[in-house]
Amino acid sequence: MALLPSFIKLGNVLLEPRLNHVSLVLVRYKQRGMINDALVEHHRNAPLGKIKKGAAVGVFPPKSEVNMIDTPHDFNYVYPEFLPNPIPYLRDRVLEKLERLDIFRRRQQIDIPEFYVGSVLAVTSADPYAPNRRNRFVGICIKRERHGLKHRFTLRNIIDGLGVEIIYELYNPTITRIEVLKLERRLDDDLTYLRDADPEHCTFPFDMEPVKLPPGSGVPLNTIQVPITAKYWQYKWERHDLKGVLLPELPRSIRKAAEKSGEPWKLWDIMAHYRKEIHDDDRAEIYQDILQHKQDLAKYRTDSKESVKLTRTRPKLASRLKTASNESDNEQESNTLSKRRPSASVHVPQMSTVNDEQTNK
Repeated sequence: MALLPSFIKLGNVLLEPRLNHVSLVLVRYKQRGMINDALVEHHRNAPLGKIKKGAAVGVFPPKSEVNMIDTPHDFNYVYPEFLPNPIPYLRDRVLEKLERLDIFRRRQQIDIPEFYVGSVLAVTSADPYAPNRRNRFVGICIKRERHGLKHRFTLRNIIDGLGVEIIYELYNPTITRIEVLKLERRLDDDLTYLRDADPEHCTFPFDMEPVKLPPGSGVPLNTIQVPITAKYWQYKWERHDLKGVLLPELPRSIRKAAEKSGEPWKLWDIMAHYRKEIHDDDRAEIYQDILQHKQDLAKYRTDSKESVKLTRTRPKLASRLKTASNESDNEQESNTLSKRRPSASVHVPQMSTVNDEQTNK
């Protein structure tokens, strides 16, 4: 029988002996980033790790009011690309900060409006093979995915009876304009089931006029439920918790398999929800950067407008100076002509008098 390892205490340091006589089955698998239990116990017993007298256990020092920022409740929906990846081992703080700066620089060059999954958009991008070197596509946004500079969205439309989907990267420099023709939200965050639905739900004309909302109104929520009419589905939609889908009557075996594959306990899994969300401190830091960017953007636009006014007034001043110089030249020419006119006028009457005398004779 394998012997369990025993800790050896040398002074205040705990040492773990070699595990030569322990079977590999009893050795617990250590994940990456995990600290040895002996080292943790050593730091707990150290003087710096002890709680001071009079301090309550679990009480953290209050945060200063200057650093606390209340983020709006719709922050996750308006700016989803600013939120980092919730998976801890895929995060990089420095990379997130640099990508945020690049996003702000790109937003200074192009106006990116607010839109959601279910909104109808028109995207104009540069295309060297198009007649006007511009390509404009209209469609409904069925998906938004990825984080940071890699954030992208998918537009779908039916053209000549054929479904066309284009994936655009939101911060692609070839995109010149993004228009929101109809701003609305849907019950689901993923509308890929429109591929198996009737084509009328994702057919939009390219000359569609934008639908204007009354001032002060919120984003409308479209509660339509789309029926699935395709005979063969791309995915097993009955196994997804979709609220905007009307499924046809399914056989009993398929319904039983959907019930078995369902995971209803995930709705009450607190740790699963915690791992999918971003910490409040990180959200406050991101929102503070966005507020600073809005102020810088307003200042940048006012400066650009003033520079445009200066460039427009400079040609006018140049033309005015040119006209003034032309007028001065004309005045000088007129003055010289006026000085020469008296001699010619004196000579003409003499000739006329001579002619009159000849006629009288």
